Amino acid sequence: MSTINITLKGGEVRSFERGVTGMEIARSIGEGLFRAACLAEVDGKPQDLRTPVTEDCAFAVLTFADEAGRKAFRHTASHILAQAVKRLFPAAKLAIGPAIDSGFYYDFDVPTPFTPEDLQRIEGEMKKIVKEDLPLERLELPPDEALALVRAAGEDYKAELVEEHAGKGEAISFFRQGEFTELCAGPHIPSTGRVKAFRLLSSTGAYWRGDAKNKMLQRIYATAFPKKDELEAYLAAVEEAKQRDHNKIGRELEYFTTADVIGQGLPILLPKGTMVLRTLQRFVEDEEEKRGYLQTKTPFMAKRELYKISGHWDHYRDGMFVLGDPAQFEEPDAEIFALRPMTCPFQFQAYLNKLRSYRDLPLRYNETSPLFRNEASGEMHGLIRVRQFTISEGHIACRPDQLEEEFAGCLDLAKFMLTTLGLYDDVTFRFSKWDKNDRTKYIGDPAQWEAVQTTMRGILDDLNIDYTEADGEAAFYGPKLDIQIKNVHGKEDTLITIQIDFQLAERFGMVYIDADGQKKFPYVLHRTSIGCYERTLALLIEKYAGAMPLWLAPEQVRVLPITERQHEVAAVLVQRLRGAGLRVASDARNEKIGYKIREAQVEKIPYMLLLGDKELENGTVSVRKRGEGDLGAMAAEDFLSIALRQVAERGIF
Repeated sequence: MSTINITLKGGEVRSFERGVTGMEIARSIGEGLFRAACLAEVDGKPQDLRTPVTEDCAFAVLTFADEAGRKAFRHTASHILAQAVKRLFPAAKLAIGPAIDSGFYYDFDVPTPFTPEDLQRIEGEMKKIVKEDLPLERLELPPDEALALVRAAGEDYKAELVEEHAGKGEAISFFRQGEFTELCAGPHIPSTGRVKAFRLLSSTGAYWRGDAKNKMLQRIYATAFPKKDELEAYLAAVEEAKQRDHNKIGRELEYFTTADVIGQGLPILLPKGTMVLRTLQRFVEDEEEKRGYLQTKTPFMAKRELYKISGHWDHYRDGMFVLGDPAQFEEPDAEIFALRPMTCPFQFQAYLNKLRSYRDLPLRYNETSPLFRNEASGEMHGLIRVRQFTISEGHIACRPDQLEEEFAGCLDLAKFMLTTLGLYDDVTFRFSKWDKNDRTKYIGDPAQWEAVQTTMRGILDDLNIDYTEADGEAAFYGPKLDIQIKNVHGKEDTLITIQIDFQLAERFGMVYIDADGQKKFPYVLHRTSIGCYERTLALLIEKYAGAMPLWLAPEQVRVLPITERQHEVAAVLVQRLRGAGLRVASDARNEKIGYKIREAQVEKIPYMLLLGDKELENGTVSVRKRGEGDLGAMAAEDFLSIALRQVAERGIF
């Protein structure tokens, strides 16, 4: 048998017999690496460790530390979970079980929801499967045989998936471990015995394919690690995340609440939450004004004809709240309105108010915009994803020669906002492109898309942005830079976007007279500076565990008179501090001072000012600072000067 040359990580070249497997190569490098191996990477592409290597190549071993290796490890764990459920609940029908950032899940169609006792039994059965150390063996079947196999097993959801792929004429792959065979593309780790540590975390309802029109299934969430200590560290982090979850802290500290009679995804901002959002809004609007933005105020709804021009009616209607009789939605003479899911078509009307010259550009509009989106019930979470929200939206009409400078300005504004809020180190950047294989999702022709994406990539590279690329994540009218952030549970969402729109200006007839006297269409940048205010509030609550930075805190100072003898002076002090611009309250209840201090600490109040007989006699206040304790006595005016300076600095303390 002939030999092949394998270039290892680091550049070393070794010769092996043609057909050597990744497992054999890994073992030749070292026994420790072999035991940790999850996948092989051949010329940059992950593959199963048992797949023969037949050509010269660059080779690397992927472990749990690598994203692809971790995904394969946890996807194998999901197969172990499915096998355990089928052993204990033979009538259960299998849906899907992917790996996710925090672990994995599997959806099952079962007659009754899983109980905590069921999860304990399933976890026990999984341990048996791990102990059996079953090898995962890949097999391929022609589409008709694959369909017959899953139908014979009564797996209706698998049959639906096979039918979707059958039209391609390609073989359908399965993985077998013991008596259990699962429809799956793979790759997987070699055997069940390598999944040493796992935990079933919860069970909840989930619609098949996330569509509320489909049947409700039972989803089991879980996680898995190669070592027990890694699992324990993760579970400790999960517990910490639960304590920082804005859904918990935000309700306990009375930032927001919800009511069934109002509806899911429609939170009620209480005075504290409202105060934080008001502070943020004023900060954002003032900063945008400094940067040359002109503020608009546009309607919350419009006739469908506006959305037809923009393309939202055809490409986004399922995500809109449309008012009226659905039977009349396509009747040409019916007057149909919809709540706005975005502001762009409205602000375009401001541009169209008069004819524009090239000298008028760039024209920057901003608006604090309440928006409405018909999110699926299973997608909503606290303030992170809601059906009514407020966004710091803006649109810039500019000439082609201004595009890069204006894009850079949008990014600089976003960075400034994130840095001020202490969130910049937590975000990542994603260049979201169109999916050229599914052109039905977009408007415009391929040549335009490719040209604009090339332009945007050049801008991002010029600005030294460290970004990933994602096909299929663009807006239907143009590519975008998504600034991504994760909540405490590891779920990633988009916080801020900057989009290049090369199409809607033409649809709306937005022209400018260029220097040559010709009418031309501007580029439009769609951007947010702080994103969705509600989502930002949720992230701030989690970031600071409810202890907001002083400039954002809904109550910045609490005055604590020790006895009734200080009530009058305390009231005067409160008015003095409020008049200077601080948010202040007084706790004049007939309670012991220790109790008042503890309660202020629980409520995360940044400063406490204690007033007793000694302070009255000396004309001072005793200052306590959140996280630092007693700062000693000082004159009220000295404290005021310190506090006002810290608020003005907008520091993260």
